[in-house]
Amino acid sequence: MINNVVLVGRLTRDPELRTTGSGISVATLTLAVDRQFTNASGQRNADFINCVIWRKAAENFCNFTSKGSLVGIQGWIQTRSYDNKDGQRVYVTEVVVDSFSLLESRHERGQQPSAGALDSYQRPAAETSQGASPAQKASDPFGGGFDISNNLPF
Repeated sequence: MINNVVLVGRLTRDPELRTTGSGISVATLTLAVDRQFTNASGQRNADFINCVIWRKAAENFCNFTSKGSLVGIQGWIQTRSYDNKDGQRVYVTEVVVDSFSLLESRHERGQQPSAGALDSYQRPAAETSQGASPAQKASDPFGGGFDISNNLPF
């Protein structure tokens, strides 16, 4: 049997990170996924799909996403049930996320990065080849740099 889901959409709210009694991290999120067709007034509707992600992936997801983030997820559909405090049986259908991709940078969303998170790595000025000592340049095979601006065939 095949049970595979691939979705691309935006988070409707910040993901909620919790920890189970046994110390396992779990995050819940809702993904708004646009439908492929428009309604009678020419607007696209969206489906709001509940998802759950576990363990270290849940922690990473919560650290790098927030409401409005464009993400791609891959996972599978699960249906479970439980009895609520009123004794009624409640059925839940959700996507269990196996993997995810961040499909836009914080810069594209116009947000400032949170403390401790970087969009891209930048070498500190002391490590660049211009300010490096001769010993550092010798240990870095690209420390001297090279010029590719001349005689390129394309």
